[in-house]
Amino acid sequence: GEHLRICPQGYTCCTSEMEENFANKSRSEFEAMMKEAGRSVQAILTAQHRSFDSYFQDLLNKSEKALYDAFPSMYGELYTQNAKVFKDLYSELRRYYRSSNINLEEALNEFWTRLLERLFKLLNPQYHMTDEYLDCMVKHAEQHRPFGEVPRDLKVKATRAFIAARSYAQGFLVGSDVVRKVSQVSLSHECTRAIMKLMYCPHCRGMSSVKPCNNYCLNVVKGCLANQADLSTEWKYLMESLMGVADRMDGPYNVDTVIGTIHMRIAEAISNLQENKDSITSKVFQGCGNPKISTKGSSSEDKKRRGKVTLEAKSSAQALEMLVLDAKGNLTALKTYWITLPSSLCSKKVMASSVSDDKCWNGMTKGSYLPEVMGDGLANQINNPEVEVDITKPDMTIRQQIMQLKIMTNRLGNANIGNDVDFQDTSDDMSGSGSGDSCPDDVCGKRLSKSPSTRQPETHAIPKQSGHGVNGASSRSLPSASLLLLLLLSAVTAVQHLWR
Repeated sequence: GEHLRICPQGYTCCTSEMEENFANKSRSEFEAMMKEAGRSVQAILTAQHRSFDSYFQDLLNKSEKALYDAFPSMYGELYTQNAKVFKDLYSELRRYYRSSNINLEEALNEFWTRLLERLFKLLNPQYHMTDEYLDCMVKHAEQHRPFGEVPRDLKVKATRAFIAARSYAQGFLVGSDVVRKVSQVSLSHECTRAIMKLMYCPHCRGMSSVKPCNNYCLNVVKGCLANQADLSTEWKYLMESLMGVADRMDGPYNVDTVIGTIHMRIAEAISNLQENKDSITSKVFQGCGNPKISTKGSSSEDKKRRGKVTLEAKSSAQALEMLVLDAKGNLTALKTYWITLPSSLCSKKVMASSVSDDKCWNGMTKGSYLPEVMGDGLANQINNPEVEVDITKPDMTIRQQIMQLKIMTNRLGNANIGNDVDFQDTSDDMSGSGSGDSCPDDVCGKRLSKSPSTRQPETHAIPKQSGHGVNGASSRSLPSASLLLLLLLSAVTAVQHLWR
């Protein structure tokens, strides 16, 4: 076996060509195992997204349909001549939910302004009102709350519900996308050799039925997946953040009630305007002057439609509760995915022997495996006996995905306290906006101590890493011994940063 380059060079059943074929086979099989494990996680996250998205879209569709069904008979011309205003509102709500670059509060304000202009004209058909007069009317009328408290109340509740819903839906997609991209990362040359030695070198020694020692397998796989394990912390934060937002939607933000009753709140607002028509009109005329009398006759349509109609909304709160429970169960199970992946692959895929077995393949022969099992992550592989890992060169694709997890977690943190965030990036690059430095205590737990900022801007840049090195201006005045010490500490900090 002197010709062998990977397996032990004792007596062998393998030619050089067989060894090379086994190396290629072990590589493709291990990468296939990784992708299969990733696909199962993607399937869970995608299914959760699909379930919630279907539920939320259904809520919005039912509200819109109820409005279209009831408003013509309730309001007559007040509705038929302004149907586009209502359609545009639901269109904007859908666009916002799909992560379009829309300011939701501005969209709601625009809806109430347009509706007030149209309805004021229809409620006062005997007057001719120019655009300039309507602008003045809006300014004066809004002071007197023509729609009552509905616009203000709906804006607060709807924005919170929509912000939470779209961040929640986006979180599942980002998580799935991260798994997909990380599962496609190729094995290093050193890892390919280690996997071959683990899986097929026993064949070359005539021990094809001997399973690899469990701890031996763990060291190989932990070395090969060292970068992937570094996803674990941010991955756990994402799972916990999704659960936190889920609780809000099924609790304080009450998605079922808020989204499912938008049409009812609009009807309530219109009724308020109708009931206060004379008072509002009088105050507008005082502030803007009397408009010119119109040559068109006065319509009695409004008078015929003044009766109150009770709208009902079918609650789907139980469906939301079940969605949240199912999601939290799956998210809890996925929290430790990256650090339990080596054990999962060794036990289910590689079929390693039991820990206590002293008749397993230890990389050289059949016997016990003595080295200790390495910890998780890149920094812990410095002394891995099975895989040569360069801990100073983290995989950049995986580092980018760690950043995407941070960005999405921060978005969810903002959504959890009702703050809007941008969704301009698609996780394919790092040029998009994140969501600040802060993360609520009940979402990110211990992470709060790492990010003390409490600022909550509406748009955010990707969080920057903390600065490294020494400030040149301040270091010049230090004594030489202190300077050397400071430079040494700086170097240690830089290495620690690379390990992270």
